[in-house]
Amino acid sequence: MPKLDDIVAEPAVALALDTIKIGKQALVFANTKRSAEKTAEEISKKISGIELKELSENVMHVLSKPTKQCERLAKCVKKGIAFHHAGLTHKQRELIEDNFRNGSIKIICCTPTLAFGLDLPAYRVVLKDMKRYGQRGYAWIPVLEAHQMFGRAGRPNYDQEGQAICMAATDSEKENIWERYILGKPEEIYSKLAVEPVLRTYLLSLIAADFVNTKKQIIDFFKKTFWAFQFGDIETLNAIIERMLELLEEWELIMSGEKDDFKDASKLNDESYRATRIGKRVAELYIDPLTAYFILTCLRNASSRKVNAFSFLQLISHTLEMRPLLRVRAKEHDKIQEALLKEDSFLLEEEPSMYEPEYEDFLNSIKTALTFNDWINEKDEDFLLEEYNIRPGELNVKLDLADWLLYAAEELTRMLQFQSLIKEILRLRLRLKYGVKEELLPLVRLENIGRARARKLYFNGIKDIADVKKADMMKLAQIIGRAIALNVKEQVGEEIKEIKPGKRKGQINLSDF
Repeated sequence: MPKLDDIVAEPAVALALDTIKIGKQALVFANTKRSAEKTAEEISKKISGIELKELSENVMHVLSKPTKQCERLAKCVKKGIAFHHAGLTHKQRELIEDNFRNGSIKIICCTPTLAFGLDLPAYRVVLKDMKRYGQRGYAWIPVLEAHQMFGRAGRPNYDQEGQAICMAATDSEKENIWERYILGKPEEIYSKLAVEPVLRTYLLSLIAADFVNTKKQIIDFFKKTFWAFQFGDIETLNAIIERMLELLEEWELIMSGEKDDFKDASKLNDESYRATRIGKRVAELYIDPLTAYFILTCLRNASSRKVNAFSFLQLISHTLEMRPLLRVRAKEHDKIQEALLKEDSFLLEEEPSMYEPEYEDFLNSIKTALTFNDWINEKDEDFLLEEYNIRPGELNVKLDLADWLLYAAEELTRMLQFQSLIKEILRLRLRLKYGVKEELLPLVRLENIGRARARKLYFNGIKDIADVKKADMMKLAQIIGRAIALNVKEQVGEEIKEIKPGKRKGQINLSDF
């Protein structure tokens, strides 16, 4: 329980302690990951009488090698306090949410992402920051977002009432908060179709599915959408759709009715469209058509030049799907430039001029690719956190995206019939999945053998499945432990053809190697 004499100057901490004192739970919203972590640590220092040792150990050892972030979280959780943000692993977030529901964890200090889609027993919600830095500088958070956070307090399944508390530093700020968030109206909702990547993806999907085939059908369909209702100007809307159709045709993802191979020739007078073979696959992969065009262009370049792992890592890092990219900080600029010079000859796109606006985004893609490159060269999560400021949870999200984009690249490579590139991409997908150098791929085929155990085996002269079969059981047990050694010996008694199933399509078959 909180010490009664520890009433602190920090209002959010004081409110959290008061919440525990009255036997309730609370969410404390902060605008940054760092702020959420710091607040949780400050609260946990004021708590005595709570010792969640087992939960703390579980949170600590989610990763094979705990990071500093894991250690900080475990210390907080031990006192019944947690921080929660996208930088945590999925398992850590799950443990925190489940133990908040069962009452073990009393306070969660979190970023606004926790405000969406979760039903938690929070009697009190504290909004620590009502402003944040954005594209327009330091500004008030949206009313809709604040209301979403308010709505986490006093959920019907858990409480009959709830409290949402906004922090104000001055009387003037207090009045502003009252006028803006209590008396004010939420912002207008805008159709996502107004965003070009969404529109072109949706348009290609409609054509690829044969839901619409003619320009008239396309226009009539979009006239009925919320986007058209909101946009109002139908002539301008038509012009936007026509421009999207021209781009899709230029990228060879659709064909116009001028081609003479349509089944229904009667539609030719109405500017008919159909998806090309590649366009249909792009729609099935559900990637942005612009990303598909970029990948196709890079793959064609790759077919006639020398490539390495970094070639494909930078390719997928410079896509809209991978955003937000890791930003190059001022102090990192020279280091990233040096890495760029080293890998320049392997890039599959032309480097833009440093005076062009897209150069910053290009440099960010280099940094993101370097992060992936260090991961497949067996750098651990703590190193990546220190070197690139990417937390384990964020890394896992990026790795999932990378696998999806590489699978898309693999499928497009097959369609282009660039057979020599397919094995490169397959091998890279495996290395990203396990975070290993190529030499360890035979060993990570085995269940319960991850990057750390595989490296131990390799250092001890056990480099492939044949070596595992021949290895003395005593030696194997000394390296990886008796239980796992027995399990591994059982596995090699049968032929191993595939890695364990992943979450996504595109199963990687190790018999290809």
